[in-house]
Amino acid sequence: QVQLVESGGGLVQAGDSLRLSCAASGRASTNAALSWFRQVPGKEREFVASISGGGGTKYYGNSVEGRFTVSRDNAKNTVELQMSSLEIEDTAVYYCAAGAILADMKPKNYFFWGQGTQVTVSS
Repeated sequence: QVQLVESGGGLVQAGDSLRLSCAASGRASTNAALSWFRQVPGKEREFVASISGGGGTKYYGNSVEGRFTVSRDNAKNTVELQMSSLEIEDTAVYYCAAGAILADMKPKNYFFWGQGTQVTVSS
């Protein structure tokens, strides 16, 4: 089992930065690949980023490439998503997910999800 808890969401203005954190717990979370997704009402969950267990390999969705950076601290069992140059279109609930292979972009393949954290970008 893996438990995931996201934090760091909030209301920011376009162009601002925000840092999300995902705290993972459970034996299976150690050195597991972890991913971020986001979802807006009425749309499917969208892949944002994925990071390998060791942190050396990272993948990003096309819409965030170059603006978002994923990182992890295995000593603390946390994964972070640094979001820069935020756009109104980045407004969504952001989820941390585990249980699938690295960079799997299909939400249905993930076994474990956090509760999500809301990010709202205003103009």
